Amino acid sequence: MRGEWYGIVVDPLRQLRRRGPGALVLAVVACLGVIFFHALAQHPAGDTAVRAVGGVQGDLPLWLTLLRTPVSLYVPALDLPVWAGITQLFLAFALAELALGRRRTLLVAYASTLAGTLSVRVMLAMGPGWWGLGLPPEAGQVLDTGPSAAVVGLFTYLSVVRRAPIVFTLTGGSMVLESIAAPNLAGREHLIAVAAAAVMGLLHERAGRRRRVPSLSFDPPTG
Repeated sequence: MRGEWYGIVVDPLRQLRRRGPGALVLAVVACLGVIFFHALAQHPAGDTAVRAVGGVQGDLPLWLTLLRTPVSLYVPALDLPVWAGITQLFLAFALAELALGRRRTLLVAYASTLAGTLSVRVMLAMGPGWWGLGLPPEAGQVLDTGPSAAVVGLFTYLSVVRRAPIVFTLTGGSMVLESIAAPNLAGREHLIAVAAAAVMGLLHERAGRRRRVPSLSFDPPTG
């Protein structure tokens, strides 16, 4: 637990002290974006605009889904308390930005969200049945999870690359419990986001090990 605490929290805080508040640009922008879209959605016209630019559903054309997915990272789910979600969002983006850097944080957050979003299309194409994996057509009208898939994806990725099995178990285990307690579309997307982030973390670790292993060369004998 001590090693995980240093890898997940202490080391990023040291980076913050060294680099200053400018190292938290992504975290601040993400939170401000969620607050902005939440406030805008409180009015009928604003809600329509938010859905038009960032509302992702499984029955949308693929090109429109890809176009809206980046904005959907800032559109909070309507059935969740936005302020509690903002706290989790800030922690996930802040720790990831400090530990991984800005570019990789954005890549992991977007890929995790996109994996969950596209998996819904596959489940809809399968249709009801398939041992409970397929979805009925009406599920295609349910709005996407918003930034929560990015949050669980970032925590999962961090726990893999920083070798934090307890954090990984808490993140993945909570998603499994969520899916069992309330089997809905969001729970499925969260599980897919966890799986996608775990795979990305393992691939990164594997690539890192290859770079650390010195290459062996054998010169032909001379004489």
